Amino acid sequence: MTSVLYDAPGPRAKRRNVVYTVVFLVALAALIWWVLQSLADKNQLEWVKWKPFFTDSRAWSTYLWPGLENTLKSASLAMVIALPLGALFGIARLSDHWWARGVAGGVVEFFRAIPVLILMFFANAAYARYTDISPDTRPLYAVVTGLVLYNASVLAEVVRAGILSLPTGQTDAAKAIGMRKGQTMRYVLLPQSVTAMLPAIVSQMVVIVKDTALGGALLGFSELLASVRPMSANYGANTIASFTVVAVMFVLLNFALTTFATWLEGRLRRGRKSTGAVVTAGAVEELATPGEHIGPADETK
Repeated sequence: MTSVLYDAPGPRAKRRNVVYTVVFLVALAALIWWVLQSLADKNQLEWVKWKPFFTDSRAWSTYLWPGLENTLKSASLAMVIALPLGALFGIARLSDHWWARGVAGGVVEFFRAIPVLILMFFANAAYARYTDISPDTRPLYAVVTGLVLYNASVLAEVVRAGILSLPTGQTDAAKAIGMRKGQTMRYVLLPQSVTAMLPAIVSQMVVIVKDTALGGALLGFSELLASVRPMSANYGANTIASFTVVAVMFVLLNFALTTFATWLEGRLRRGRKSTGAVVTAGAVEELATPGEHIGPADETK
């Protein structure tokens, strides 16, 4: 079967694809074998080096679980703040007022151009100089501030692009039934653009989770990755084993996030296909500009 955009592969193309797949799998297996063999030659696969993570709860209760808790806390706070802030600036960039577009555009371009590590550093310095926040909790505030400033600016562009990707007929139809611009944005454009924006938003959420590790590298924030150093120094855990366990925890955390987003996206798409919006005459009157009334005489025009 062929289409305008895609030609179904013929017999030769199918055989070539099978060969490419086999070659890739063989190369991947060889790479994995080489890595495992290198680790085995250096005695890194011995059970004694991995045993603490399976038989001793101190590694989890003292280091890993507290680090995971701080990672989830900082990432959750950054997501909750950055999402509405990014939506606000993304909508402001589409405003009819030049001053709103200018301010929003300046803020977005400025913070999007600065590395998040520098934002965390300056936030930590500002909190230390101008606030009375305890030094124990200051790294958390600095990490969340840096993540919010950077990711809100990126999400603002995601929101703006998602809204602009909708057909202009959506806005024209909303105007035709008397919706004001704020109502059009709230009831027509944003609900439809959420589905298109969701993959990019989820990707940015994954970035937020991973970037919490920058606070541990620079500010001494005791997040998940930062727990490897004290665990190796004080507990005697093997470094490679510790990094492997932490990496697996990050993979599972981000996999859970993307799985939930995939389920939510499918639910939203099914809801859009199975639900039809019916605008009654009463709703049209309610949405009309104050002072305007759509009566029988107007409906027949």
